[in-house]
Amino acid sequence: MSGSLLFASRADRLFADDALTRRLALAIDQIHHGAVVPTFDPVIFHNQLAEFTFDTPRPLLDVLDWTIVQMGHGLVHVNHPRYFGLFNPTPTFPSECADRIAAAFNPQLATATTSPAAVAIETHVIAGFIARAGLPVEARGHFTTGGSEANYTAALLALTKRNPGFAEHGARAFSGQPVFYVSADSHLAWVKIAHQAGIGRAAVRLIKTDGQGRMDTEALSDQLRGDEDNGLVPFMIVATAGTTNAGMIDPLMRCATIAQSWNLWFHVDAAWGGGLLACEDGQDRLAGIELADSITIDAHKWFATTMGCGMFLTRWGDWLPACFDVATSYMPSHTISVDPYVNSMQWSRRFLGLRLFLSLTIAGWKGFADHVNHSLGLIVELRQELMSRGWMIVNNSPLGVACMVPPQGSADPAAIVKQVLGTGRAWVSTAVFEGQQVIRACVTSGLTTRRDITVLVNSLVEAAKTQEQTRA
Repeated sequence: MSGSLLFASRADRLFADDALTRRLALAIDQIHHGAVVPTFDPVIFHNQLAEFTFDTPRPLLDVLDWTIVQMGHGLVHVNHPRYFGLFNPTPTFPSECADRIAAAFNPQLATATTSPAAVAIETHVIAGFIARAGLPVEARGHFTTGGSEANYTAALLALTKRNPGFAEHGARAFSGQPVFYVSADSHLAWVKIAHQAGIGRAAVRLIKTDGQGRMDTEALSDQLRGDEDNGLVPFMIVATAGTTNAGMIDPLMRCATIAQSWNLWFHVDAAWGGGLLACEDGQDRLAGIELADSITIDAHKWFATTMGCGMFLTRWGDWLPACFDVATSYMPSHTISVDPYVNSMQWSRRFLGLRLFLSLTIAGWKGFADHVNHSLGLIVELRQELMSRGWMIVNNSPLGVACMVPPQGSADPAAIVKQVLGTGRAWVSTAVFEGQQVIRACVTSGLTTRRDITVLVNSLVEAAKTQEQTRA
């Protein structure tokens, strides 16, 4: 490579870009026809890694080749059509293109002064989701690194709105321990969020589920009354629209009603289930989301962008600067209405919204609706195929996930999952649903077909039969 080793000449860049594109395409082809699980030798890998002492420069293409090989062998391949795991889907090609564009221009999205086009594109996409969710036109929002940051933003806004003194004095501004309420089956990043916000992990009130994986609103009301009687200060109710374990949606309308009657912030964590908003009847399927004070949606879940790409929406956009506004002499602007650094947790950050902008522009809402319905249709087939073989589906989820147990007398779910993973043909996981260990399978990839469902079903049935024979 001519010129600087770090800043390639135009000719070298074109050559390397073309080579990288071709090598990646070949690697992805191999992944789609290979094992879903890692197939590398850790001893060989660590010995090779130790040779990178950074004392002697190495040719770029050699290092790229080595890295691609390690990624091919050393990962669970979430972009494999038979990855039926956590909701990390095969990314859309437009979002992959967006990553390359963002990397090439490397815009700084702290202010609209430095990156007016990028900030405007993100604002435009957020406005589309605000409308889709049924929030008022004055609502605002921004992109985040993921659902945890978006949910943390909701907690900070809820605390600040409940007691504006929180911005200056933290938890000391409250007359008692601030507490908030989430389903026991919610994403437990909420525990870390409470710790991070300085209100302590005891602030998280985990409400039992109703026997079907949804928040028990009677138990919620009882907990609220008891906490108030004990001098605690409730400030937020969180409803989950798509639990990680089982894809269940809490009773959003009932949670909204309770929040309103107690004058509490109502947040909907729709990191996964927010994908339903792409469908024409999305608001009907998520009835009550339009009443939310704030909403979390992860674009890197059902909207299939590259990792990580979340969104935070709130009807109380004017409260964002109350949490995040700060004035410094070195920033090129300080415009509360548009500058991301005074309206969000982050300061310097990547141009995340381009991934969703390109994908939505190429496919439209209908294209994503087809993508969502494709997942739902395949899950129906999976359920039917397994039930016809005596398996039981224990969750009645409106999302693309099935929690199942083998026929009575078969091996335990963990043993079955271990054997399936050992074949490399598919990736599933165990989970706990209403106190019962289950096998969890989620259709995450837009590349998954009926044939892949058949491979999964056969793998599960074979594993259950083998384990049962072993036990006998």
